[in-house]
Amino acid sequence: MIYKLAVATLLAGAVSVCIPAVAQAQRPYANCTEAHQDGRYDIPENDPAYWPGGDRDHDGFACDS
Repeated sequence: MIYKLAVATLLAGAVSVCIPAVAQAQRPYANCTEAHQDGRYDIPENDPAYWPGGDRDHDGFACDS
């Protein structure tokens, strides 16, 4: 029983070592013109591409259509 627990612990540790840390995402668009060229409009606040500077009317959507 202790042997199985030790093996399970080592495997769990090995799996956690293999998982890369989440990198800090950078905004994919420099401005709304770039977003529009990529077909992105009305980017919601919960989208990684959202940034407050793109939400000029403060409605929770960047790069309004």
